[in-house]
Amino acid sequence: MLERIGETLAGRAVYVTLWPFTRRERLGLGCAGIWSELLTTPYSGWREMLDAQPSYPEGWKDAAILGGLPVPAHRLTNREDRALWFSGYVQTYLERDLQALRAVENLADFRRLMRAACLRIGNLVNQTELGRDVGIAQPQVHRFLNLMEASYQAVRLSAYGVNRTRRLIKSPKLYWSDTGLALFLAGEIEPRGAHLENMVLTDLLAWRDLQAIRPEVLYWRTATGIEVDFVIETPDKLLPIEINASARVTTADAKGLESFLDEYPDLVDGALLLYGGDQTFPLTRRVMAVPWWKVI
Repeated sequence: MLERIGETLAGRAVYVTLWPFTRRERLGLGCAGIWSELLTTPYSGWREMLDAQPSYPEGWKDAAILGGLPVPAHRLTNREDRALWFSGYVQTYLERDLQALRAVENLADFRRLMRAACLRIGNLVNQTELGRDVGIAQPQVHRFLNLMEASYQAVRLSAYGVNRTRRLIKSPKLYWSDTGLALFLAGEIEPRGAHLENMVLTDLLAWRDLQAIRPEVLYWRTATGIEVDFVIETPDKLLPIEINASARVTTADAKGLESFLDEYPDLVDGALLLYGGDQTFPLTRRVMAVPWWKVI
């Protein structure tokens, strides 16, 4: 539509990216998760702040299956009806939206790459491996992934590093815009822990894109493989977040968060571990374990 508008609207328009509904929007609350509260509250006050939050418990697998696209999330409960809707959505996206971009000459290859990407949610992007599995050349994989990202399907998450230039050369992690759609494209019925990760990320993106001063959402990984799922970066503070789908967590699950806290002591005073249980408690001296549904 923008191409058909004669005026550029430069200086007269503000653009907002509308991601699929967050869980709290789906529940009628009209907001994303409590990320701003976590950033503005010192770690010592997290427990009290979290206990004061209204609770909306939900099984994370049920939430992942629903996703946030309005029609399947709100109106369709039958698996067959949902499959028909997603099939129509994908067909429209492939045959009309992408063709409007005039960029895809082989829709079958593109669709196979979409499926392969959805099966690798939460993994580092390896374009050579993706190309080998799908049967297309690496440059084609690169172009198709760029198209998926530009059309708000795939999400590539950059790595955190103090040197901002280095972030551009580290491999990103791959996610999808909606977990319900990702499950359909991958042909999966049972959500995996990576889908809980993906849900948290899409909530973070919806929150991030409405901030006046937009924070960064990144991940952190060392050369030895120690990793933190997400890092929120603001000008004066970092918030590391680990996701664990298990109903119980131990101090061993905080290893990556503790390493991050040791690495950046001046920028972070506490870390968050979101998990599949129902109790809020300090897992270690600097890591708070919180049910995922208390935050998003």
